[in-house]
Amino acid sequence: MQDNRHEDAGGISNRAMEIATAAILLAFSGLFLWSSYKLGFRWSADGPQSGFFPFYVSLFIFVSSLVVLFQGIAGKAAKLHETFVEWGPFKQVLSVLIPAFAFVVGVQLIGIYVAAAIYIAGFMRFIGKYGWPKSILLAIIVSAAAFMMFEVWFQVPLFKGTWNPLGWTGY
Repeated sequence: MQDNRHEDAGGISNRAMEIATAAILLAFSGLFLWSSYKLGFRWSADGPQSGFFPFYVSLFIFVSSLVVLFQGIAGKAAKLHETFVEWGPFKQVLSVLIPAFAFVVGVQLIGIYVAAAIYIAGFMRFIGKYGWPKSILLAIIVSAAAFMMFEVWFQVPLFKGTWNPLGWTGY
């Protein structure tokens, strides 16, 4: 029988993932609890206040996260010592997740069109192993087509970013 323990397989254990997930959910639900409390979470004369539903959903997630966090820290179950993900597949996930995060930040700074062109070119080059000319050409064509479709034909402006590198276009 194969032993899938964290020490043998080399990766992230179920325990570490449960603790990390519970801690992240605990932090966000605590933030939402506080925000809902400030909005008002009670029942008023004209119905529920605006924070009523978010408060109780956040409270449920907060308590559930505490339980999972406690089980992750103090639990003795054998499954907690099993490997959640090995390093190889985890690096593959990160090779998609980190650029996606950078794309989201890029949209805020340089807008969706320029960020999408960089994202597409990067993915084609580093994940798809295409050459730079083909990657850059296709990225520009796709972003230009999206620009034409939204900005010119549909007349629906999309976010150009804080720095607005496409300001010279007049859109």
